[in-house]
Amino acid sequence: MLNLKLQQKLLQKLSPQQILVMKLLQIPSIALEQRIKQEIEENPALEELSNTEDTFEENEEMEFKDNPDDTFEEEKSEEYNKEDEFDLNDYISDDEIPSYKLNTFNTSLDDERKENPFVSGTSFQEMLISQLGLRDLNSKDLLIGFNIIGNLDDSGYLVRDLSSMVDDLAFTQNIKATTEEIKSVLKIIQDFDPSGIGARNLQECLLIQLNRKKETKNIDLAITIVERYFNELTKKHYDKIIKKARITENELKDALSEILKLNPKPGNSLAETSKTNHYILPDFIITNNNGDLELTLNSKNAPELRLNKSYLEMLEDYSNNKKNKKSKDAFSFVKQKIDSAKWFIDAIKQRQNTLYITMKTIMEYQKAYFLTGDETKLRPMILKDIAEIVNLDISTISRVANSKYVQTPFGTYLLKSFFSESMQTSNGEEVSTREIKKILSDCIEIENKSKPLTDEQLTNILKGKGYSIARRTVAKYREQLNLPVARLRKEL
Repeated sequence: MLNLKLQQKLLQKLSPQQILVMKLLQIPSIALEQRIKQEIEENPALEELSNTEDTFEENEEMEFKDNPDDTFEEEKSEEYNKEDEFDLNDYISDDEIPSYKLNTFNTSLDDERKENPFVSGTSFQEMLISQLGLRDLNSKDLLIGFNIIGNLDDSGYLVRDLSSMVDDLAFTQNIKATTEEIKSVLKIIQDFDPSGIGARNLQECLLIQLNRKKETKNIDLAITIVERYFNELTKKHYDKIIKKARITENELKDALSEILKLNPKPGNSLAETSKTNHYILPDFIITNNNGDLELTLNSKNAPELRLNKSYLEMLEDYSNNKKNKKSKDAFSFVKQKIDSAKWFIDAIKQRQNTLYITMKTIMEYQKAYFLTGDETKLRPMILKDIAEIVNLDISTISRVANSKYVQTPFGTYLLKSFFSESMQTSNGEEVSTREIKKILSDCIEIENKSKPLTDEQLTNILKGKGYSIARRTVAKYREQLNLPVARLRKEL
């Protein structure tokens, strides 16, 4: 049964301006420039202030003869009621310089503007296709070769099953091919440079590279090890290899030295040219000036914005003449575009202010680290700690820390890497988990690689230093540091 009823609800809705600020806040500086250019293209009332313009000469005071008070109240009509008031002074002022440009941490017109370099080159597939064209192949084998190259991943491996490729050629190219014919063309592609291209697994990749090397005693033994004892090799069961192959430890060491020279991902050397090169542009720059930390926002490539003077003049003309419907529609359109431009400039200003005060707080919170670069001096810090100091929401701090980089005297780091949980030592002192990871990494770096430290031994070492943590926690930190278990760290 359907019923009609009235119900009151308290809801929190975000305005378009708030949504715009949040979207601008989470993008890094390298993407901000493109976002500003996109807004300029979509909104003609917004324009970029050219470096060659004289700002103060261009922004002279505008006089309004018909409206000496610079205020205009809209007349009653079907589209404009009495409550809608329009103040022309809110849109046209005697100084059109955007307020965010006047901030001390922004750039000036005298600063050098640098463009980000992007390098392009021949793609991975194009280099292999060019080598395929040098072989004497018929049209059918040539199409099979194109299909094989198209199925290679970025590492250079053939990820598609040969039987599936038979179906692909039949349905897409209308070519009847057998697995033997595909194997024959694949054998040709595996002879291409770099060595190891077209392999179907790591073992085949290593064998292709070893077979193309000059035959020596060490190479023959290396081929035997990869062919017959590959499983033991991947698990580093060297004792089993020595026993089964009936070789000495020195012979195994010489063979392993040849295997370690091989490239497990031969396609990477070619695939790098086909990928878009990503350059890290730091959002913040911290400098150490004789013990005093100085913070600046990196906004060199962000164009400076202002309202379009032509649209401001149009707004003035239409505000004084809205007698017919066309003039009212034109006034509404121009006013909407200028409002949107003002919102965008204000959002940029708010973004810059939020970024600056948040990073300033993080810099002061981790002052000991930024002065010395010693990771053991990093204090435990979570999003809530910074949010309470700057009096902002945790989600806002999260957006600031997301995908932002800070340039320090010791390198450029991802901002969120400075956030870490706390852990108490045996003395009751709170330390950052990153400090423990640094000690763990140092212990593994100086260990005896012939007898690497197990997780249990690492736990005892940390407990001896006052860090009482469980073995499973040590294993978790080791995995976060991308360090393998002791057995896989073993070396002869």
